[in-house]
Amino acid sequence: MKISMTVNGELREHDVEPRTLLVHHLRDNVGLTGTNIGCDTSSCGACTVLIDGESVKSCTVLAVQADGTDITTIEGLADGDRMHPMQEAFREYHALQCGYCTPGMVMAAVSLLKENPNPTEREVREGLEGNLCRCTGYHNIVQAVLAASKGSTAKASTAKASTVGAAK
Repeated sequence: MKISMTVNGELREHDVEPRTLLVHHLRDNVGLTGTNIGCDTSSCGACTVLIDGESVKSCTVLAVQADGTDITTIEGLADGDRMHPMQEAFREYHALQCGYCTPGMVMAAVSLLKENPNPTEREVREGLEGNLCRCTGYHNIVQAVLAASKGSTAKASTAKASTVGAAK
C-alpha cells in the first residue's frame, strides 16, 4: 500500500505492507533509527514520536494509519547543530544512563511542555508515566524537564546573558 507522510519536515512516500508498524517503518524504510523498539506492547515508550504534534507510541500505530500526517522523531528536534532545548536539558542534567529510553522520553517531554508549559514536579512525573526508564530513578529526568520548562539550561542562560550584555 502506498503511503505518504512528512517526517521531520521532509515528504516521504513508500510502499508498505498494511501490517507494518510505524516504528518499523520509521526505522527500516525511512532509516531513522533514533526511535527505539523497546517492547512492541506500548508498555515502555521508547518508540515515542510526535504525530501532528501529539505524543504517540509508534508501536501502537500502523504505518498506513499515519498516512498524510506530520511526524517528528528525535532526529527532527535539533536545529542543525543546535540541540532542542529539551535535548540540551537532558544533557545538562544528566537525565540518562544507558540512553535507550532517552529518545522516547525526550519526545514525550516535548509534548508535555507543549500541553503544559509550566508544569509542577508532580505533573511532569504524571506526564511521563507512560515512558519507562530502567536505569534511573527519574529524578534527573524530571529536573531536566522542569529546567527546560523554565528555559534554565546553560545554553538558555548563555543566550540570556548575551542578550543582556548586548543591550548595554
